[in-house]
Amino acid sequence: MGRGKLRIYLGAAPGVGKTYAMLSEAHRRVERGTDCVVAFVEHHDRPRTEVMLHGLEQVPRKELEYRGGVFTEMDVEAVLRRAPAVALVDELAHTNVPGSRNDKRWQDVEELLAAGVDVVSTVNIQHLESLGDVVESITGVRQRETVPDEVVRRADQIELVDMSPPALRRRMAHGNIYKPDKVDAALSNYFRPGNLTALRELALLWVADRADEYLTEYRSEHRVSRIWGSRERIVVGLTGGPEGRTLIRRAARLAEKGAGGEVMAVYIARSDGLTSASPKELAVQRTLAEDLGGTFHHVVGDDIPASLLDFARGVNATQIVLGSSRRKTWQYVFGPGVGATVARESGPDLDVHIVTHEEVAKGRGLPVARGARLGRSRIIWGWAVGIGGPVVMALLLNAVDLGLANDMLLFLAVTVAAALLGGLLPALASAAFGSLLLNYFYTPPLHRLTVADPENIVAIVVFVGVAVSVASVVDLAARRTHQAARLRAESEILSFLAGSVLRGETSLEALLERVRETFGMESVALLERAGDVDPWTCAGSAGPAPATRPEDADVDMPVGDHMALALSGRVLPASDRRVLAAFAAQAVVVLDRQRLQHEADQAKELAEGNRIRTALLAAVSHDLRTPLAGIKAAVSSLRSDDVAWSEEDSAELLEGIEDGADRLDHLVGNLLDMSRLQTGTVAPLFREIDLDEVVPMALLGVPEGSVDLDIPESLPMVAVDAGLLERAVANLVENAVKYSPFGERVLVAASAIADRVEVRVVDRGPGVPDDAKDRIFAPFQRYGDAPRGTGVGLGLAVARGFAEAMGGTLNAEDTPGGGLTMVLTVRAVGRRPAPAARSAAAERQAS
Repeated sequence: MGRGKLRIYLGAAPGVGKTYAMLSEAHRRVERGTDCVVAFVEHHDRPRTEVMLHGLEQVPRKELEYRGGVFTEMDVEAVLRRAPAVALVDELAHTNVPGSRNDKRWQDVEELLAAGVDVVSTVNIQHLESLGDVVESITGVRQRETVPDEVVRRADQIELVDMSPPALRRRMAHGNIYKPDKVDAALSNYFRPGNLTALRELALLWVADRADEYLTEYRSEHRVSRIWGSRERIVVGLTGGPEGRTLIRRAARLAEKGAGGEVMAVYIARSDGLTSASPKELAVQRTLAEDLGGTFHHVVGDDIPASLLDFARGVNATQIVLGSSRRKTWQYVFGPGVGATVARESGPDLDVHIVTHEEVAKGRGLPVARGARLGRSRIIWGWAVGIGGPVVMALLLNAVDLGLANDMLLFLAVTVAAALLGGLLPALASAAFGSLLLNYFYTPPLHRLTVADPENIVAIVVFVGVAVSVASVVDLAARRTHQAARLRAESEILSFLAGSVLRGETSLEALLERVRETFGMESVALLERAGDVDPWTCAGSAGPAPATRPEDADVDMPVGDHMALALSGRVLPASDRRVLAAFAAQAVVVLDRQRLQHEADQAKELAEGNRIRTALLAAVSHDLRTPLAGIKAAVSSLRSDDVAWSEEDSAELLEGIEDGADRLDHLVGNLLDMSRLQTGTVAPLFREIDLDEVVPMALLGVPEGSVDLDIPESLPMVAVDAGLLERAVANLVENAVKYSPFGERVLVAASAIADRVEVRVVDRGPGVPDDAKDRIFAPFQRYGDAPRGTGVGLGLAVARGFAEAMGGTLNAEDTPGGGLTMVLTVRAVGRRPAPAARSAAAERQAS
């Protein structure tokens, strides 16, 4: 049994009449005697649709329980057992209830088709998987139920059910689609006129593309080579010259005269890659074609007229637009030209327009000389061997008689040498000159340019033919070797570019320097401007005196509309420009990446600032108000005349006021310090001091007996800001004391390591996991179950900020045996004398 056929009714939106059209088709088939059943149709309580179900056999649905509810789905097994000729399956993109035979309804349909059952189904354009993002951008609604495009494209028939947006909205207002209580919301949201118009356009374009595919398949299957003018397609043949812009505009005007006209600009390059049009001009013409609604194509072909006609017939074009020839009159001796050839061979199915322009008869640039790739010195040596070699050989052979055959072989060797050195032209000159010398000196009658023996005539002709053939082969091999070397160099350069993309390199200057070195330029600059009339600005450069405008550079490579890569030093051949275009594109990518990174950093700073401001507000609203409330309560109590306070009570209240003021002063100090760090206004005043002059001052704010101090007298002096260091150590010690168990003492120890001095603040508290060791230094972070009112979480952030401002570091480590150790590292400036030496010097001074 063969596979069944699928017919799909495609709509732009719900309510256009897809299900109604499907049921009408079913009634027509039943009337013709076709075995047709309803496998699953959802009428959505629409009266007219529900009426259409009457008279059609319906396969009972399958009931499934899911999350406490009962749902009905198509019973695929029942339909397969019934084995109808045609099954109606509504809503192809529907997702089945968990527990069904398949996850998606289109998978159910695939089973029916595989069993030989023809299926008629419906789907909306917004449910096609490839259009999900487009539909979401139009309607603001993401479609969760989708069907793969390929499933719909494989349908044997697709029929568009179309309805204008005003008509659909009228149907909605009349209650023919949704219930009255949902009409207003639908009309003001999903069913807005703009949404419906955009969805309708999507549906029409999708069906039109599908029709093109059907036509292409039919023409291919039936080998139809003639062009069918079902749609105006205009191919514009470009040469890379400035006249291309005129041709594209002319073709666009022709396309506007026909309904649905399409412009396709095509540039045909030779396969050897030795000549190429200006990449700058082609880029401009590509942009122009795309701006006018057309497309740009780059085709490789050695026979330009044949390649152009093949392309036109391949895309089912109806017209070709070409420019009048730019060749001068004498250049027509080489052939009739591309325009005349295309017009002659186009046949009756292609109209060829020859458009005049300002470049007519101004001449075309000559191709790159074949010898240019060999270098000037090799060309000179080639001509020297090609002309002088036969003369020298003739002089040598006049002294020795080797026979005509050997003489020809020796002259042939000279021709091959000329080909190896200078290419084809010196070799041809050598072959011609050598044949004359052979005829004059060694072919009877001697010293005359005539040949008496016919065998000698054949020998000389064979000599010339072999010489020309060998010279052509050698020249071709040299050209292919040159091309291979160029392609290898290009592949290496492109591999470097690809590697830089994968490695995420973001240095624009390094890339421009690589461009300068690769092409041997004096300077390279990436220029940009905001608009067509705005001045150029330099986004990055390498080398001295870079160009400030593309017009001032020896080579400029446009990238888009408002960017260009300008190189100064020499003019590049067209083959090098292809690689330069890749460099230019990569330079723009690197520039965009740098700017995006800068914007991301700025956004991060703004987000951090917003977070800090939010946290500061929370701190002010709670943590700062707590000591203020305590101070306010104590002062109010002391000022009260209703209570006679004893001296002990008054002292206790005054002590509370003092403690609250101290806490408030500490909190405000940390907030001010943090604001200075955030704004970058911390300016350390460095001086050389001893740690034992600063660290003891930092312990005044903690209870006595809670800290053990171990600072050896042999420590070198450090270069720090004494005030910042004291505040940093004080915050570390206060934090350690706060988290230490009752009765455990905090150790503050210092040691020297190389040119650094470490201050370690060690506690035996709960410690901090490794993944949180960096997070505890963020502003407004309090780790664990620290009670509110013990601070705003700025102590460690301020300490690290002060340490980094002094050129040091602050990190957290685990304390062996449990706890946390804060390691503050600062720069040492020199060692002090040993303690014994210092004591002896002090005794001598005292005596």
